[in-house]
Amino acid sequence: MTDIDALTWIRERGMGELAEKMGVRYTEASDERVVATMPVEGNRQPIGLLHGGAYVVLGESLGSMAANMHAGEGRYAVGVDINATHTSSATSGLVTGVCTPIHLGRTLTVHEIIVTDERGRRCSTIRITNLIRDRA
Repeated sequence: MTDIDALTWIRERGMGELAEKMGVRYTEASDERVVATMPVEGNRQPIGLLHGGAYVVLGESLGSMAANMHAGEGRYAVGVDINATHTSSATSGLVTGVCTPIHLGRTLTVHEIIVTDERGRRCSTIRITNLIRDRA
């Protein structure tokens, strides 16, 4: 799938209600990487930091989309495991998530998502495992 085809596929498929509400915007998509941004504003915890769960939503959105692209026609991917390590905190602007594959199998995928702030600081490292299933 080319980058343009992949972004078109994402737009046509839809991102899901939660990702849309949180302001996730896909900017790049291919078999090698999927990239999206998310605003900090509107997704902060009471002390002004981007909520840790928001990092996970961005990571799961990216990893699941990448796994579904890999699954192909007549198949779909569902998350079975996710973990995140937060190493810094964004307080404003946009964060960017870059998703790359670690393992792309017939029934299982593993992706790593690196989330950085506008200064390029790594804020969170997320790993997601997806199970690929056949549509009924």
